[in-house]
Amino acid sequence: MSWIVITALVFSGLLVGFINTLAGGGTIISISLFMFLGLPAGVANGTNRIAVILQTLTSTASFKKQKVLDTRKGLLLGIPTVIGSIIGAEIAVDIDEHVFEKAIGIIMLVMMVFIIYKPQQWLKGQQQLLEKKTSVLQYFIFFLIGLYGGFIHVGVGYFILAGLVLGAGYDLVKANALKVFIVLLYAPFTLIVFIYNKQINYEYGLIHAIGNIIGAYIASKFAVSWGANFVRWVIVIIILISSAQLFGLFDFKTLFKSFL
Repeated sequence: MSWIVITALVFSGLLVGFINTLAGGGTIISISLFMFLGLPAGVANGTNRIAVILQTLTSTASFKKQKVLDTRKGLLLGIPTVIGSIIGAEIAVDIDEHVFEKAIGIIMLVMMVFIIYKPQQWLKGQQQLLEKKTSVLQYFIFFLIGLYGGFIHVGVGYFILAGLVLGAGYDLVKANALKVFIVLLYAPFTLIVFIYNKQINYEYGLIHAIGNIIGAYIASKFAVSWGANFVRWVIVIIILISSAQLFGLFDFKTLFKSFL
């Protein structure tokens, strides 16, 4: 493996770790780079899970240390998410995800409208929702989120944030902490599914993870010290970039090709 490829894997990992910890959608960069380097779509999807685990482990530890992580709520919502993710990963082994990506692009844009239109719901949280017990509907929603996360993972952070902010009443900073914790809970199970189906490139995955760890640690510090409004606008920017990629208006693989 050349030093150029190693540099690209580490640097892109740094970006992905930062983006995914603050918002979501960074997986598009990971999968695009892996596919450009010659990995089939399924292997690229599976290989990305290595970095996801190490990235969320780093950011979860940082959020926990800063005392913004509600571990109990994360475990409650993490159970249906894990179950859904195992099913989603099994589906991902054989299915073509392109049409599904287009649908996700539309959902992301709709979500961005809500973020801009009613920012108070994202910035301050809603105490009356925080005080309620976790409902059956919330469990079902997070099962569906897990199903998607296990399937392709691209943009799953947006769905988790929406469920935690709009459905459970958390502000963006605390929701971000919970988001990475929930992903950490289900990611190992999806990795096992991809390992079993021999859809992992360990060399690329582990090198890419180095950058992810650094990016996740930096972003977890920014999220708390800069506050929810900063996170909100990062999400808006990343949704626009992610949607452009999903709709074919921008191609990360072309960008990688110009540098490698």
